Amino acid sequence: MLRSTGRGLTMPKKHLNKKRPDDIKGTVKRIWNYLSVQKGLLTVVFFLVLMSSVFGLLGPYVTSVAIDDYLVKGDLNGLIPLLLILIGIYFSQSIVTFLQNFWMIGIAQKTVMTIRKDLFRHFQRLPIPYFDKKTHGELMSRLTNDIENVSKTLNSSVIQIISSILTLIGTVAIMIWLSPLLTLITFTIIPIMYAGMKWITKRTGYYFKEQQRNLGNLNGVIEETISGQQIVKTFSQEERVMKQFEKESEELRKSGFWALTYSGFIPKLMNVLNNLSFVLIAAAGGWLALEGLVTIGVIVAFIQYSRQFTRPLNDLANQFNTILSAVAGAERVFVVLDEKEELEDRDHATPLTDVTGSVSFHEVSFGYEKDQDTLQGLSFTAQPGETVAIVGPTGAGKTTIVNLLMRFYEIDEGTIEIDGKDITSFTRDSLRENMGFVLQDTLLFEETVLENIRYGRLDATDEEVKNAARIANAHSFITKLPNGYHTVLQQDGGGISHGQRQLLSIARAVLTDPTILILDEATSSIDTRTEVQIQRALWTLMEGRTSFVIAHRLNTIQRADQILVLDQGNIIEKGTHDELIEKDGFYKEMVISGIQANA
Repeated sequence: MLRSTGRGLTMPKKHLNKKRPDDIKGTVKRIWNYLSVQKGLLTVVFFLVLMSSVFGLLGPYVTSVAIDDYLVKGDLNGLIPLLLILIGIYFSQSIVTFLQNFWMIGIAQKTVMTIRKDLFRHFQRLPIPYFDKKTHGELMSRLTNDIENVSKTLNSSVIQIISSILTLIGTVAIMIWLSPLLTLITFTIIPIMYAGMKWITKRTGYYFKEQQRNLGNLNGVIEETISGQQIVKTFSQEERVMKQFEKESEELRKSGFWALTYSGFIPKLMNVLNNLSFVLIAAAGGWLALEGLVTIGVIVAFIQYSRQFTRPLNDLANQFNTILSAVAGAERVFVVLDEKEELEDRDHATPLTDVTGSVSFHEVSFGYEKDQDTLQGLSFTAQPGETVAIVGPTGAGKTTIVNLLMRFYEIDEGTIEIDGKDITSFTRDSLRENMGFVLQDTLLFEETVLENIRYGRLDATDEEVKNAARIANAHSFITKLPNGYHTVLQQDGGGISHGQRQLLSIARAVLTDPTILILDEATSSIDTRTEVQIQRALWTLMEGRTSFVIAHRLNTIQRADQILVLDQGNIIEKGTHDELIEKDGFYKEMVISGIQANA
């Protein structure tokens, strides 16, 4: 076994015992299901592959006839037409090969596009908990690198495999017809080839899968580091992220090194076997020719066919490694496609319409992990038009309440009702359409300011968008941008301040005109002066709407109709600001200590 004392090159033996691609047969079958959608064009391609293989088999045979019947006899007049036929055969093979490759590339690209669309569409249907457990970079790697790996394989491997099989069958048949004895001698290399290929492929499968996994991990580190560059620099963690990057890069380097090293043994092995086959045929063929058992033309043809015999085996071996790499990528894609989508609405779920805004939690319990409850028997009611502030220390369960109300997560026990009806009796889309929310982390798209606000309601007119911006006190700064509302923002809102991004997010929520409004740290990134400016707009917006406010600033919550004080998943205090101050309890301690409902 190959080993090296160099850093990182020693191949751990334990890796060979780990699982290879879990279901090669099943994965290939699923890829074929995508390919078979284009059966008509595939049939044409297969026919062209057959024609190409036939032309490839005719060439050596015509050459042997030319040698034995014309060249040896010195019949140049008869040789010229045969040479023209030979030129025609190889020219036709070139044309057919070009067409089959051209059409197969089209089939492959359409197939990969369909897989990519299915995966992206599936992303939109997966529940929020799935994304909470996966890094963005790792998921992006499946949508890009893994699918691209499949694409490269489909572009060449399908034709190559079929062509190799047809050529192999035809070559063996002609070799047996020409000389069974020479064929038997040629076959003596098969046991050596089988043993070598078994040793190689046993090792390549694991490392190709590891390579794809490590690439996904590395992409995750890159994506997180680049998106969090400000935090990295703020806390001077450059050295730490570089070490993390180096670690993941080293893992990718090692898996890639061994995957390519072992797969690289295949052409070397086949080259040795080709040379061995040539020596055996030349020696045995020469002896048989002296004995008068075969002709010179047969020996020449046989040498060419022996090359064609080992070449398909070589191609199949190489394609096997390529397919293993593609299967490793495809498996990662299909693993995501097999993830359960967000639970479907009940059979008799109805749209949520004519909402008054009454929200009730009845003995609601929930945990992100089993046996670890985040909320425990939570009960409260928000009357229509009431503003409910939710405060408490970090991890108390404030944001969890919002996640459950939006049905991003499903409760373990209890019920949540809107207007006296269980929210599971409504369709998710209609439930969320009646809610507007502004989160602490603002997401803006690389689009105009106008379209970013319009994202809240796509059918809104330009004037409605501008009115929403005025209510959110965003109109003033928008008009000062280079192109006003038509200014194209950089990715994720780059080019404007964090506070301005938050104002656009608030304007987007205003535009939805929701019955239920959720503000999760909506003013956390806005300076005190800006906050004062938008407080009036927010209270105007909240008027007549049921609003849930999660905030850590006292002036954001003290005007709430009721304040829920959470600690370890329980409501420990409930009341207005003045009532809770009079109780001289946990809430008052937070206010006095300056924590003020620290989020």
